[in-house]
Amino acid sequence: MHGTWIPAPDRSDPIALLEGQATGRIPELVPLRYGRMAASPFAFFRGAALPMASDLSLTPVSGLTVQACGDAHLSNFGLFASPERNLLFDINDFDETLPGPWEWDLKRLATSLVVAGRELGFAPTVNAHAVRASVHSYRHRMAEFAGMSALEVFYARVDVDAITEFVNKRARPFLDSTVRSSSKHDSLHELPKLTEVGPDGKRRIRDRPPVLVHRPEMTDQALRIGLADYRASLLVDRRVLFDRYESVDLALKVVGVGSVGLATIVVLLDEGADVDPVFMQVKEAQASVLERFHGPSPYSTSGERVVSGQRLLQAAGDVLLGWAVGPGGRHFYLRQLQDQKGSAVIEAMTQADLVAWGRLCGWALARGHARSGDPVAIAAYLGDDNAVDHALADFATAYADQNEQDHGALVRAIESGRIAATMDA
Repeated sequence: MHGTWIPAPDRSDPIALLEGQATGRIPELVPLRYGRMAASPFAFFRGAALPMASDLSLTPVSGLTVQACGDAHLSNFGLFASPERNLLFDINDFDETLPGPWEWDLKRLATSLVVAGRELGFAPTVNAHAVRASVHSYRHRMAEFAGMSALEVFYARVDVDAITEFVNKRARPFLDSTVRSSSKHDSLHELPKLTEVGPDGKRRIRDRPPVLVHRPEMTDQALRIGLADYRASLLVDRRVLFDRYESVDLALKVVGVGSVGLATIVVLLDEGADVDPVFMQVKEAQASVLERFHGPSPYSTSGERVVSGQRLLQAAGDVLLGWAVGPGGRHFYLRQLQDQKGSAVIEAMTQADLVAWGRLCGWALARGHARSGDPVAIAAYLGDDNAVDHALADFATAYADQNEQDHGALVRAIESGRIAATMDA
């Protein structure tokens, strides 16, 4: 029952759904979001979590609920440093997280592999193999977690040493390159890229319109209000750490595809003497796309929803992860901008890389779902044969076709003038 996708005659217009999301976003950035989504079917897929959630709401589910990522495509997994400074592989985007069906996350991951594989020019058989390998990895790991105690599942990690043993030799150079890249991504590395020293000798964030700009409404007073609320969301030891820093500058930064138009602010903090910089990302959080179909979040703010979901799904979180309500009642969550984070460079993937990355994503997704759901029940539902692997490969292929049609509809809407779009410079 999971292997088919046939759109309903009264299927919601995906372009109308995207237009509805523009409400509450920064108006002048909305055309940039459409422009980025129009660039390719994969770029469209990255920004189309709501249309896919709408479609998945009409598909069968097992009734087993987990803390769902809500946007589990292959670019939303990657490497980051744990508080112990070990590199881990895990989910790294939680903007849409909410309790929901595990199948929705797995189907979005599966489809992303086909959409990416097509963009890379891989044969349909290769893309289907990547999906089957990813679903098999999810199913195999879920069976392992079903045999563990709750504490063993909680402490489970997907670390670099385990990944190196897991990935075959053909995909290892890609992984090694991602590890090397992530190890360089920290605040000291970002300092000369994001900042400059002015004539007054003070360091400030460098404007790079339209993706990084100072805005007049982002005042020191507004920042202080937001950071005071954020501080209250931290554990006591994190508050002591945070109190060692002072804010130096802040600017609006455009990130991602689906998030374009939401307020994302980069804040430069320093302990003093320009020697211990920390870049914080203050990202606006709105209602999850899943809330339309699974009810409202139990949390009072969307920022707390994101942070709580991240803590449930991730093996180890950013020590400075927290949330706040800013001026105007906007909801935000805060984390370090760069803490040895590394994501897949999709365009550099070989066929072996796509398969290996898909298997790693399946592993990490199963671990996150097992922490918040019932691994025994999910493993029993999945079974010990490959029927689900093949079914989701069929679904992913069919839904990738739908995604291409929806991408074409967006391009036509731009060409007709229904939607205004701007492209990155």
